[in-house]
Amino acid sequence: MEPYRNKNMTTEKRTADLLSRMTLEEKVGQMMQLPANSDNNMDKLESMNIGSYLHCTGDMMRVLQTRAEQTRLGIPRIFGIDAIHGHCIDNRATVFPTQLGVSCSWNRDLIQKMGAVTAREVRANGIHWTFSPVLCVARDSRWGRVDETFGEDPWFIGEMANEMIEGYQGKEGYNNWEKIMACGKHYAGYGEAAGGRDAYEAEISRRTMLSLFLPPFEKIVKNGCASLMAGYQAISGEPCSASSWLLRENAKEEWGLDGFIVTDWDNIGSLYTKQKVASDLKEAACLAILAGNDMIMTTPSFYEHAIALVKEGRIEESLIDDSVTRILRAKFRLGLFDEYRHTPSDLEATVLGRADHWEVSAQASRESLVLLKNDNLLPINSQKVKSIALVGSNADDVLAQLGDWSFGSMQAGASDDSFHRDQTVTLLAGLRDRAGRDGITVHFVKGADPLDDAFDQIGEAVRSAASADLTIACVGDTLKLHGEFHDRANLDLTGRQQDLLEAVKATGTPLCVVLMTSKPLSVPWIEETADAIFCAFNPGAKGGTALAEALFGDVNPSGKLTISFPRHVGQQPVHYNRYSGWHSMNDRAMAGQERYIDMPEEALFVFGEGMSYTSFSYSNLTLSSSRLTRGLDLLVSIDLRNRGDRDGTEIIQLYINDLYSSVTTPVKEIRGFERVFVKAGETVCVSMTLPFEELSLVNAHLERVVEPGEFEILVGSSSRDGDLLKAVVTVE
Repeated sequence: MEPYRNKNMTTEKRTADLLSRMTLEEKVGQMMQLPANSDNNMDKLESMNIGSYLHCTGDMMRVLQTRAEQTRLGIPRIFGIDAIHGHCIDNRATVFPTQLGVSCSWNRDLIQKMGAVTAREVRANGIHWTFSPVLCVARDSRWGRVDETFGEDPWFIGEMANEMIEGYQGKEGYNNWEKIMACGKHYAGYGEAAGGRDAYEAEISRRTMLSLFLPPFEKIVKNGCASLMAGYQAISGEPCSASSWLLRENAKEEWGLDGFIVTDWDNIGSLYTKQKVASDLKEAACLAILAGNDMIMTTPSFYEHAIALVKEGRIEESLIDDSVTRILRAKFRLGLFDEYRHTPSDLEATVLGRADHWEVSAQASRESLVLLKNDNLLPINSQKVKSIALVGSNADDVLAQLGDWSFGSMQAGASDDSFHRDQTVTLLAGLRDRAGRDGITVHFVKGADPLDDAFDQIGEAVRSAASADLTIACVGDTLKLHGEFHDRANLDLTGRQQDLLEAVKATGTPLCVVLMTSKPLSVPWIEETADAIFCAFNPGAKGGTALAEALFGDVNPSGKLTISFPRHVGQQPVHYNRYSGWHSMNDRAMAGQERYIDMPEEALFVFGEGMSYTSFSYSNLTLSSSRLTRGLDLLVSIDLRNRGDRDGTEIIQLYINDLYSSVTTPVKEIRGFERVFVKAGETVCVSMTLPFEELSLVNAHLERVVEPGEFEILVGSSSRDGDLLKAVVTVE
């Protein structure tokens, strides 16, 4: 038996032995990834030694793996898929809220469970690798892919991503039927493209990259993430897939990535066809290898060009060896050379869509909801409310409720809402079921459609609202208004949704608005006028049940925003961790206020904001020390009181503010949080540890350091100054 086939040997020895037996053609083939569902790519497995496939469904994985077993060295193939918020591309699988939605739970354990369920179902399907989680920093809501992110803060994104990855990969590795490999993407700064234009040029300095966009990736690499995916865009003229600073120097050398880096879709071809930093596809392949890409997604020409570049002496074969070593190591770690090569045929039937999986999804839907306003309207009182007028097409739109990456591989182009329809409970279905238990009638009128300016049932909606005790309007966007290739210049409500809201409000019937959307929209009229507001970022298949439970008070809302809402699209970017220095107003009445002349500086709804059906108060902020020296962590304590008559969960947030420093720093940055359950009338003392390193910054010399001086420690219920208690610690 060849040493690489002996599972009792170490992964490193098996990998080295196999690599020594491979021809150049076999090595380059391992770097190739092609979509199995197009261009007869399955037929290329042997002729191009294809090492990986994506877009595999049905029986493709079994067929390809069996053929791979019969090749000269029997190297297994690795299959990847976009399981972004559940294994949604399979119609039988469990669907979760989008990343943006579930991030509003601020629940580490829940997000880890979501990753574990997804991993179990993906692996049962014969697939080994998900292109998830997304670590892009969402600071411009015009960008189409905001829904895929964990929000606007890089520290928070890194924390959530680590939990998701642990769910995917486990603590003990992924050599079993329960776990898969994770892929952190899009590396890096992808969400910062100018004007919110997807995959467009991003002007980001090296210091900003090191301060803002790289830290979440560094966090997951050092925590063992198996792979990274390079972003589409160029940064200050250098495409991500052509940047050795990004791929080699940072990820591999500085952070110690021992996994591999995959390009995004045809990144290498784009170096020639779109970004034009290569004069032909051969030059693009050369740039890709030198930069440090290991696996090349959907650029078939790379195979012949890489082989030629080595034979011509332009590329050292050792660079190819490094990439192939990383890929083979992953395959050994997955157990693909051993008992985990072929997925048991009965695994899908017993794993996909299991009842306990759907319960995790339902809990994610509940905890993802954010109550943003409540003028004594909610929860619904069945003694006062006997009839509800439900308006807005999103109340019964599966495409709007589930969001992107839920409907096969069509993404935002999907229009078949029968996919996952049997498992999905819309707000209409959930509300009718829950209201019916209390004898409350629900009359539904679409009223308006976000995709159709001409659709008009407003008159019927007004008649329904006028005769009801409560109007619930479910408005927002839908799938064709977000996702890849679907950036927006206007963040107002589309269609005649705004007209619908104004008309039903004019009836005098109390109005509750449910924002079912993929991203923050500019909705100042809703904030000013509605009696209650729920935010539901693509709340998943059980979102309708969760919303009904929250509206009736069966569940006490606890979610908080992880991204800020602009008052107007022109206010972008409006993230909480802004910088000071904007010229203040000269007018005496406005003196000292940083603002536009036509609207305030602050967002409509801010990062960390969210209400409950009870109320909490904060007091007695205490620091373990008023002075810190290097290596000494800070213990921060706060008393939290539930002042209401209902038990509830509060999300306590800890921010820092470096008061004076050698470079400009944000006015505040989150560095800790805790979900705390408190019974009605009780007070609990909550402690959080702030590691010394969390006070660091990147200075003008691109060094990460903790500078001496004073730091504000801010603790409270949101990022608003008025919601935070403050204390000062001095670093010596």
